[in-house]
Amino acid sequence: MKKRIVIMTVGKTHSGKTTFAKALEVHLPNSVVIDQDNHAEFLNTHYKSLLPKTASNKLKYGLTQMIVDYAVNETDCHLILCNSNRGIGGRVRFLDYYKSLGFTTIVVNFNIPEEVLLERINTSERSTSILRTALNFEEVLMRQNGEDVTDPSEEEADYLYVIKNTEDVQAVISEIVRLA
Repeated sequence: MKKRIVIMTVGKTHSGKTTFAKALEVHLPNSVVIDQDNHAEFLNTHYKSLLPKTASNKLKYGLTQMIVDYAVNETDCHLILCNSNRGIGGRVRFLDYYKSLGFTTIVVNFNIPEEVLLERINTSERSTSILRTALNFEEVLMRQNGEDVTDPSEEEADYLYVIKNTEDVQAVISEIVRLA
């Protein structure tokens, strides 16, 4: 049986996580992107009355977990987990879980300058339908700046890559494809 990998993206809104994940999926055979924003959009579109007004979005996390469990147990796909993953506790817990299943773990940290994120937000045509408690992506970014967050470290995963600008993306994709 071939070795499977799990790639976890880490970064603020509009840092390029989804764009990276989709590009990696094209170049990494037998891979699947699991993007929590897709789950949020689906729930906000079809099940808005079930979503909590202020508490944690257990429905979104449950849907994501069900999809992840299916991908892990019913397929042999490499997994590309695309959501912010900025809290160290949850991030390490997930990575340890995948390691226990024999996955090679990779973290891709998007460390994009704040002014670039603001420019991307201001020119973005991205739908706000994924948002539940924020009015817009600038508010999401402000909240993310207020969070107590620890950047990923080399001890967390088998491999750690940092993307500081769009020029880094292709080199990281190539390296991950080589590892697989």
